[in-house]
Amino acid sequence: MTETYEALIEDSIEIAAPPARVWALVTDLPAMSARSPQVVRTTVKGGVVRQGATFRNLNRDRFLFWPTSGKVVDFEPEQRFAFRIKENRTVWSFTLEPTADGGTRLTQRRETPQGVSDVSMRLTKIAFGGQSKFTGGLRAGMRQTLVAIKAEAES
Repeated sequence: MTETYEALIEDSIEIAAPPARVWALVTDLPAMSARSPQVVRTTVKGGVVRQGATFRNLNRDRFLFWPTSGKVVDFEPEQRFAFRIKENRTVWSFTLEPTADGGTRLTQRRETPQGVSDVSMRLTKIAFGGQSKFTGGLRAGMRQTLVAIKAEAES
């Protein structure tokens, strides 16, 4: 039986800070390790996050560590920031929407417009206990990331 994956995972949060402040946080990839439970370190080639920028992540889940390579595929200041992970073909994004009270609604997504690579599917089954368990961890990590961004933006 072939294991399936969720094509879309997303979560949102209301932040009492303007989009410009939130934008500065979500596009600071090297600082994401302080916000995301899975990211250990991110290095941006050339040091500047912009459309087409590439970067390397070191990720962690308990005792397992693995590198990934990303490329910024959407960069609309104060609106949308997205990057594609080469190894599994997923697209991660942050969408910012201004709220009536001057704050920001921030949505984080993980999409799979080209599916998930066979290698990633096999490794997830072997190393992480399968798609369902791994996706549950991604959901929890998204919530933790959004809460951390909110706390930082509102401080």
